This record gives sequence, C-alpha cells and structure tokens, in this order.
Amino acid sequence: MKHFLSVTDLTPDEFASVLDTARDMKNGRREKPLAGKVIALILEHPSLRTRVSFEVGIRQLGGECVYLSRSDIGMGVREPVADVARVLGRWVDGIVVRTASPENVDQLAQHSTVPVVNAMTDREHPCQAVGDLLTILEHKGELRGLRVAFVGDGNNVAASLALACASVGADFVIASPPAFQIPTAAWEEAKSRAAGMVSKVGWVALPQQAVRDADVVYTDVWVSMGQEAERAERLAAFGEYQVTSELMGYAKPDAVFLHDMPAHEGEEIEAGMLDDPRSVVFDQAENRLHAQKAILSHLFRAA
Repeated sequence: MKHFLSVTDLTPDEFASVLDTARDMKNGRREKPLAGKVIALILEHPSLRTRVSFEVGIRQLGGECVYLSRSDIGMGVREPVADVARVLGRWVDGIVVRTASPENVDQLAQHSTVPVVNAMTDREHPCQAVGDLLTILEHKGELRGLRVAFVGDGNNVAASLALACASVGADFVIASPPAFQIPTAAWEEAKSRAAGMVSKVGWVALPQQAVRDADVVYTDVWVSMGQEAERAERLAAFGEYQVTSELMGYAKPDAVFLHDMPAHEGEEIEAGMLDDPRSVVFDQAENRLHAQKAILSHLFRAA
C-alpha cells in the first residue's frame, strides 16, 4: 500500500490488520514510525475532526505537520496539481489532502514520490470508514455478520462505509430516495467485495426497511459542502429519512447509532439523538485519531 486513496486500497486482510493496530494504539501501544518525518496537511475544506485528529496523530507518531489551506496553494488553479505533488515531494515525507475533487487526489498520488492519504473527497471518505468500523467493533465485539443500516444520502461517507462493510463481512443496507443512491462504481465494487466475504449489500426505499433488525444505524447530513444550491430540493427529497428515536425502535434492542458529524438537528436527526443512550458518535469522533494513526503507521512501515 503506497497510498491510501480509497477503502479499496486495503485488502480484507489489510483492513483487519489496520483495525488491530488502531485498537492497540487506542489501548496504549506506542510507536514512532513518523520520527524525523514531516507531513503536509492540505485542507481545502475546513474541518474540526480532520485537522485536529491528523495533527495530533502525526505528532503522537513522532512526526511534524505543515498545515496548508486552499489559499496557501491554489491547487489546480495557481499551478497544476502535478507540479504541487512534485514540489511537495522534495520537502515533505507524506501528504494528507481533503478536497472536493477526487481527480486532484488521484493526480497528487500519480505524481507524488511520497505517500498520499485521502482525508476526504466528494467520492470517498475512507479514513472516516476505518474509524467507523473501529467504533462498531468496540461496541459490538465483531464485524462479520452484523447488519449496518445507512439512512439518507448515498454520498461519499455512505460509499466508503459500504465498501468497508463489504470488506469485513458485515451486511450493509442503505435507505435513500432513488435519485440519491451510492454511485454505480462504488456500489458495484461493494457488491463484488461482499460476494467474496459471503455478506450482502442492498438498497431499499424506506428507512424502516433498512433499520429493521439492524445492529448499527448510521446517518449523515443531507446537504454536504458544495451542495448549498440544492438545499431546498434535498430537504424536500429527504423529509422522511430523518433518524428518530421511533425509527431506532425498528433496530435491535442493543443497536448503536452513528453519525460522522457535524450533525443538524431537525434535518437528518431529531433533537437529542446525539445524546441518545444508543448513540456512540463521540466515541466515533475520537476513533478518527486512532484509525488515522493506524493508516499512517501501515503506510510508513511499508514505505
């Protein structure tokens, strides 16, 4: 694994290994694979969880971090993405990038001589998915055979979660309006991976169908960054897809609730869901740190 751009960059065995490393690190394991190394953290979108978890994680692994915003670089605007990659590779030992454009991340990786980590694009959010599975594993004790229900938009978070569940033998089902399903390429790859792990991925129209007998219920915002012009259309389309305490009643009694945050009460969740007894969203947020440390550790052990 030279780069980590997608959940598909991990084989099922590698995924299990990364999760084991993340659990060990959370439980106190100390290692410094980034000692003497500097990582460039390019964030074209602001993010509390992404910036702080990566900066803290890089330092805990012994490295240093250089933060670069959109205005600092103008990637693809001020100069070509390929040139950004080739210049940064002369100075730093790795690049973590959060940008809307998956094409920009692909170009960075293509032209970079150092590892590149996708910290989020409009296509995938793979680091989030690793943290999500770490959280589920902590609370359920296993992943294989679980039913993970996603309610809402088939966005980057849903796509990476589907791929991740398929990679570890968990069943994944999404309830979304027909026009907002997970993109075909990610969906077909998830189905292929699920077949290899004897698990299932599926789409249903109604939230109640997805959540029935689920071990995990997950949702995300209805209007992501860059979709502000679609706000009215999206709110209308997703009106019946809100996760509520009543909807959670269709899940198993010991089901847990996840949301990658930030959350919007009154839209994708009813008021109080983050503090619901079934909610593990703050464990989930914490686990971004441990998951990303494990990803970086595996990348730099292989480099």
